[in-house]
Amino acid sequence: MPVRRVARPMDRAWIPADETSRPETEQWIDEGSVRRAARSATARAGAERAGDASPRRRTPRIEESISVALERAVGARRAPRLERLLADAASAMERDRLDDARRAIAPVVKEAGDVPVVRELAGQIQYLLGQWKRAVNELEAFRLLAPDDVTNHPVLADSYRALGRHGVVEELWNELKAVSPSPEVMTEGRLVMAGSLADRGEITEAIQLLRSASRRPNRVRDHHLRQWYALGDLYDRAGNPIEAGRWFREVARVDGAFVDVAERLAALGR
Repeated sequence: MPVRRVARPMDRAWIPADETSRPETEQWIDEGSVRRAARSATARAGAERAGDASPRRRTPRIEESISVALERAVGARRAPRLERLLADAASAMERDRLDDARRAIAPVVKEAGDVPVVRELAGQIQYLLGQWKRAVNELEAFRLLAPDDVTNHPVLADSYRALGRHGVVEELWNELKAVSPSPEVMTEGRLVMAGSLADRGEITEAIQLLRSASRRPNRVRDHHLRQWYALGDLYDRAGNPIEAGRWFREVARVDGAFVDVAERLAALGR
């Protein structure tokens, strides 16, 4: 079965970096949040959903175009083994077994690094592991191989943001705006850009960026909740508890168990 494309990098995109989480340590604010939010980030390599596997292990199937690309890269004899490893990596990432995913994808990158989905999946795995420089290397390689695909721009931008390279974050955001992909991908990019602004103390600008796209839709989806939560957090940090409470309540009306929104409202006395 084909797997979903990456779309959501983080629920913590607006959390500011501090001086203890600079690139030399390869640390970030909340790795747990990163992993929860990006758990859905799998490439098209045939992972099974957690809970879908039968007691007897099934052989995941990858898209035919990927099979063809791998065979062209390494030949008909080697391709089946790399297909199996690629599918194993995607399945392990889906189940949050990130070390297993990294081990499975490594030989595929070595032998078939010119296949776009290979670098895409490798970059997503490194991102989830908090290895920002390696994630950048893999996703930049993917971008060279698939220049028209901006689906991974939010993940790439957030990796650059973690490294303090805010100028590149803005460049990627501008590229994303020019293409205007799905609302989900646009929201992820907007959250990363707002987080980058907040990192630099530009809280008002971060709020304006999110407010510009925060009308209540007819059907509320998960990416709307994350954007509203981010607005509540930014207003709270800006010392505006009234607006903070307003946006946290918008989230709570739809999902009272979303992240820690109940606790945030309680702390505001609302």
